Amino acid sequence: MSGALENIRVLDLTRVLAGPYCTMILGDLGAEVIKVEAPGGSDETRKWGPPFQNDISAYYLCANRNKKSITLNLKSQESIETIKSLVKESDVVIHNFKTGTMERFGIDYEQLSKINPGIVFCSITGFGETGPYKDLPGYDFIIQGMSGLMSITGDEQSGPQKVGVAITDILTGLYAAIGIQAALLEREQSGKGQKLDLSLYDTAISALVNIGSNYLMSEKIPSRLGNHHANIVPYQTFNTMDGEMVVAVGNDNQFKAFCSILGKDHYSEDERFKTNPARVENRDIIIPLIQEILLTKPTSYWLDKCHENNIPCGPIQNIEEVTKDPQLHAREMFLEVGHPTAGLIKMIGSPLKLSRTPTTLRHHPPNPGEHNEEILHSIHKSNIN
Repeated sequence: MSGALENIRVLDLTRVLAGPYCTMILGDLGAEVIKVEAPGGSDETRKWGPPFQNDISAYYLCANRNKKSITLNLKSQESIETIKSLVKESDVVIHNFKTGTMERFGIDYEQLSKINPGIVFCSITGFGETGPYKDLPGYDFIIQGMSGLMSITGDEQSGPQKVGVAITDILTGLYAAIGIQAALLEREQSGKGQKLDLSLYDTAISALVNIGSNYLMSEKIPSRLGNHHANIVPYQTFNTMDGEMVVAVGNDNQFKAFCSILGKDHYSEDERFKTNPARVENRDIIIPLIQEILLTKPTSYWLDKCHENNIPCGPIQNIEEVTKDPQLHAREMFLEVGHPTAGLIKMIGSPLKLSRTPTTLRHHPPNPGEHNEEILHSIHKSNIN
């Protein structure tokens, strides 16, 4: 089966996570992705570890499958000409250099669109290419702090906390993949490419969703609620006799069923708890009552009861437990691929499940310059033709 993006070539000048995550998605969908690095490999994540497997970091491996690799010194005019030759035969260029860098190289959108008017050019920066912060470097951790995400993560005792993964990088990569595909679809109508200007900061603000909307409506600064939900009760973690679990009661009918399995049907008729807005107002009363009951039985008991009554719930699993979960294995969310240096490597698979053009694992994460000869030969052949 052919990938959905089989005939798309992506020239990938990104490194670290947001850009490589985007191009890995495009590669999983069938695009030919050519990763460009400086000689020796300039993606910092190659050295971000431990853990390493034969000197290759797990961090690099997580975001660079389904790509080819070419090494070029962009400070040399010869390498710039190689980039321009590749652009003639490419559909997408994506980079995450600081604002102004591509202009200094002479391979910015204005220049490349003269070579290939259909090129889709995607820029990923910390703060975008306009505004007073446009020249500042931006890492995920900094953006989480500035955007307000850290101010609503954790609880009042813990203080501000970052999300356990580089969430603004991941979300920016997803937005980039969406925007690139939208631009490619529009090109089918107009025949023209366009430039995308994405920033981690903008993406982080968009990720505030209901919490941001709550503030815009009320002008009340949100507090840190830990594992509680700002707008829904009960929707949080609870302790049980032997561990912890998550209960996510999303409506009043579910709350009524939940009260029944707790043996407290009258809670759902109590005016303080009957509706979700009332429960939010009275969370300090209802939550301790629920918690006291859940401590009387083990997690497995409550999970079974909730599942029987269609009440959303789940265990809190560590990563080892996740990798053994039969649901994820049934969904093929863990993959293995041979690597010429690292040997057999394990990877998290793609969540995209397409019926006719499924995602595929075609290439291992490449070593620096692994495909130099192949790609340079194709350029030479194209120039001759």
